[in-house]
Amino acid sequence: MKPLVPHTPALSTAGPQYSTPRRALLAATALAAAASLAAPWGAAHAQAAGGAYPNKPVRIIVGFPAGTGPDIVARLLAQKLSEGWGNLGVIVDNKPGAGGLIAAGEAARAAPDGYTLMLGETGQLSIAPSSYNKLPYDPAKDFTAVSQVVTSDFVLLVNPQKVPSRNVKEFVDWTKQQKGLFLATFGAGTPGHFGAFMFGDAVKLKPEPVHYKNTSDALGGLFSGDVQGVFASVGLAAPNVKAGKLVALGSTGATRTNALPDVPTIKEQGYANLEFSSWFGIVAPAKTPPEIVAKLSADIVKAVQSPEGKAKMEEAGFRVTGTSQQEFARIIAADTVTWGKAVAATGFKAD
Repeated sequence: MKPLVPHTPALSTAGPQYSTPRRALLAATALAAAASLAAPWGAAHAQAAGGAYPNKPVRIIVGFPAGTGPDIVARLLAQKLSEGWGNLGVIVDNKPGAGGLIAAGEAARAAPDGYTLMLGETGQLSIAPSSYNKLPYDPAKDFTAVSQVVTSDFVLLVNPQKVPSRNVKEFVDWTKQQKGLFLATFGAGTPGHFGAFMFGDAVKLKPEPVHYKNTSDALGGLFSGDVQGVFASVGLAAPNVKAGKLVALGSTGATRTNALPDVPTIKEQGYANLEFSSWFGIVAPAKTPPEIVAKLSADIVKAVQSPEGKAKMEEAGFRVTGTSQQEFARIIAADTVTWGKAVAATGFKAD
């Protein structure tokens, strides 16, 4: 920003004391001073209009710990956005707790200037309105959709040291001989939680969800034999399956995932009604200027659909989408209805 220039008195053309060149020089000086005084306002106006956005680091709030699916997506996206913005800097700020509600509440209260965003997920934006009587935010009123980034299928994992099954039918037959079907979840009210009920409906069994605080604890329960299975994101499942630590019985997508191409979908195995996934996408606080939202959306789509960005996301186990802001808003609204029905069928309330 240029330093302010002291006020220059208005020039008079009357009187013989100044020659014509002298008057011209003083007039030019006055115009330059006026332009300098107007420059800060002009820059601020341009930034407010989105022309100069972004011109400082952008923060992406993530409601889950480092190393989880949302965190992986946020960091890959942050890297590509930063590169596209001349290495300006995009900070991933992990705010785990309460199934992402703490982070969402903070993001909803942030200044609507485009410099604080949230990587939201299905649970925070489409499931929570039905599973909580009271939320610290209103997904429909407090956020503006920017772009869905990726979708993520789930994989039914079992511990081969504890469970003899190697496909879904074998698992169903085996669990019928046990005292119950105990499935771990990464928290009450999450997609994996209600996915367990969807699985139960499809295979005609009543699951007993066992809620853990985080992925590490849930996998610990699987390794110890406290639970028989878990629906984990492909990104989390793939390394454990490839290392031989866990066995994938089936995936929940419409088609097989590239990260585990040898694992058949559960639909392929005869359970045609079982298909569910989650998604991650960027939202901004409500009232963020439309031109900033539009630029963000375009830049995110460009980042994740670039050859390198897409390859890295797929390598991590995600399906790249990179939607428009309008399409993401439609997805959030439609999934709020779909997951709301699943929540109602269980009678679950988190508070």
